[in-house]
Amino acid sequence: MAQSSGANRKVLVLPGDGIGPEIMREVLRIVHFFDRRRIARFEISEDLVGGAAYDAHGTPLTEATLHKALTSDAVLFGSVGGPKWEKLPFELWPERGLLRLRKEMDLFANLRPAAVFEALADASSLKRDLVAGLDLMIVRELTGGIYFGEPRGIEILSDGTRRGINTEVYDEAEIERVVRVACELARKRRRRVCEIDKANVMESGGLWRETAQRIRDADYPDVELSFMYADNCAMQLVRAPKQFDVIVTSNLFGDILSDCAAMLTGSLGMLPSASLGPADASGRRKALYEPVHGSAPDIAGKDLANPLACILSFAMMLRYSFDMAEEADLVENAVRHALAAGVRTNDIAGSGITGASTGEMGNAVLRELEKVV
Repeated sequence: MAQSSGANRKVLVLPGDGIGPEIMREVLRIVHFFDRRRIARFEISEDLVGGAAYDAHGTPLTEATLHKALTSDAVLFGSVGGPKWEKLPFELWPERGLLRLRKEMDLFANLRPAAVFEALADASSLKRDLVAGLDLMIVRELTGGIYFGEPRGIEILSDGTRRGINTEVYDEAEIERVVRVACELARKRRRRVCEIDKANVMESGGLWRETAQRIRDADYPDVELSFMYADNCAMQLVRAPKQFDVIVTSNLFGDILSDCAAMLTGSLGMLPSASLGPADASGRRKALYEPVHGSAPDIAGKDLANPLACILSFAMMLRYSFDMAEEADLVENAVRHALAAGVRTNDIAGSGITGASTGEMGNAVLRELEKVV
């Protein structure tokens, strides 16, 4: 592992609301550790997003913060939202800040790993033999589909009743680019991609299937491609999840299936994610990294939140934005060893066990890093 020679990695940190600032604090401790040990240096800037931005500026995302995100190498995100802001107009909800970031950064590919650490294999709601050693990746298309398709809205019919409309729309280019991301990931894993759709009842699903086959045949003959209907995939995830390597699917199905896969690991507090944009001429992508869990306002400020998903999101940033696979492994292994040593926050501690605080969990990861660096 080469020592860092300078701070040429520009990262915008957006802790957000609820438990976001608490979990981000533990990530920044690791960033500072990397700097002290000359492993890697980062140019860190921090700003507001979500409810915190609304309270300060009257908007969930200012133009200045958006500009920082667009000119950074990566964005590290905490969480947004909470009951404090639920009565605001829809366009001012904290979540709109995150959605605008995704749109303006063109973050079309959402990577949601579901990996089970050996120490937590018994924390899953499934039997140990079904989840021990699980390591799958869901690649969700993030900027198209039914969440963005037109026409949409609620209309008044002639009899005075209302009808809600949402439209599932995809073009080949949208499908192609996310399938390519899935195939590239598969090449670094076990070389298997399963494309998920409802081609039996949806024309858009048929286009997904045809496009995936064309891209695989033309450019990824070394990757095994299979297909599955979304309802069957949901069943298979809780029946035999280890059959999957990389799953690629639409926005709607990816939203549902990734949350289903999340619970295989035992806790949402363990799951990181990455959202990637298109590659530029140098191969770099705009990217945002965030834990899967929400802002958990019920425990915010109590030093109870599990910081591991945010720490693992930092590891994904090292791997996918900065090509620092060895350093990413350092962080992931430190988490693995901290868990093996028995340090757990309440969400993964088990019945009748008093869990570690947020800070204590961060301390445990840092101790493991110090053992090997």
